[in-house]
Amino acid sequence: MAIKTGCLFIISAPSGAGKTSLVKALLKKDSRISLSISYTSRPQRTGETNGCDYHFVDEEAFRRMQARGEFMESAEVYGNLYGTSQKWINDTIASGQDILLEIDCQGAKQVRRFFAHAIGIFILPPSNIVLEERLIARDQDTAEVIRKRLAAAREEVSHVNEFDYVIINDELEKAVNDIVSIVNAERLKREKQIIKYQALIAQLTRNCNSSNPNS
Repeated sequence: MAIKTGCLFIISAPSGAGKTSLVKALLKKDSRISLSISYTSRPQRTGETNGCDYHFVDEEAFRRMQARGEFMESAEVYGNLYGTSQKWINDTIASGQDILLEIDCQGAKQVRRFFAHAIGIFILPPSNIVLEERLIARDQDTAEVIRKRLAAAREEVSHVNEFDYVIINDELEKAVNDIVSIVNAERLKREKQIIKYQALIAQLTRNCNSSNPNS
């Protein structure tokens, strides 16, 4: 019987690099991976669904959860609070389901304290010009917020060496294929397969030994 154990993937990127589009495409292609839904104190935007895009709570409720140690990682971004449920992560990993965490570099560093073997994927835009164009095209932020996001992008990119893989999101289809390849390769690593299929390997080893006339 195979032992269940899932992979934990962390995806980070500067705002506007196309991370959310890549995540949606990956989830559509692969049913074996679940997106961790973060808790946030920021207001719910038009078109967003509570429990699907985020778990929306007010700041007071968020602070209470934080004080009880319910978050594996939490951070304040542009005045809003974000956090990842530690219990949900632990239970889902134990069930054998792979998890995708879409968080910033600050959160990624906190997660690695709990899961040293988490797989980090960093998404880069092809250029500063493209990054700015994407932020403007989203039509979600004021010019001042866009300026702050561009400044924050420099800080985010400085953490690229902390990640295992780097994808340049120039052509979406190619970037999606790259991230799918990473997920599949990580699932097939020797360490994961030996743990997952140790009963099968033990059985096959016994069979080999029993058929060996010198055993």
